[in-house]
Amino acid sequence: MTSDILSALALFAFITSMTPGPNNLMLMASGANYGFARTVPHMLGITFGFMAMLVLVGLGLIRVFDAFPVIYTVLKVLSVLYLLFLAYKIATAGPAQQAAAAGRPMSFLQAAGFQWVNPKAWAFALSIITIYVPNADFGPLLITACVVALMAFPSVTLWTVLGKEMARFLTNPRRLRVFNWTMAALLVASLLPVLWPAT
Repeated sequence: MTSDILSALALFAFITSMTPGPNNLMLMASGANYGFARTVPHMLGITFGFMAMLVLVGLGLIRVFDAFPVIYTVLKVLSVLYLLFLAYKIATAGPAQQAAAAGRPMSFLQAAGFQWVNPKAWAFALSIITIYVPNADFGPLLITACVVALMAFPSVTLWTVLGKEMARFLTNPRRLRVFNWTMAALLVASLLPVLWPAT
């Protein structure tokens, strides 16, 4: 890969990672309810889970999906159901202090597995493979995945810190309810491109 392609990839990955999506919204909610330290496994799960997804898709997994289009439908249904479940969990979360003491943030494996039913992650991965590393072998794909992970690190950190800082203003139960319901509504709104894709 040339330096020009790597630079373009890094910029694309940085901008796309920073934009709101299911991962970032859940990190923000987790930072607010559980704090930064307890959200680190969630952050790492997103980063390494997406790296693995990107490499596997680039190595040919996408051909399996093309050969069996029903898999896309199954993934879409799973995405919708799981995101609705997560939105419900966020909307009904208790006070931040109570959640931090009794609740459990998303684990590394849960966050890594979530990438496979995350609509934004799929769109991101397919765009990267199609634009930057078409027909690539393992080496370029691994380099690409590492660049994307490096560019994602500021995003997962920023969204978690934003949530943690917001926790200072969420000590009032009413404010917390408004925040959690807003995060849940935004998470559901992130499903709109899946349910009604642009034509």
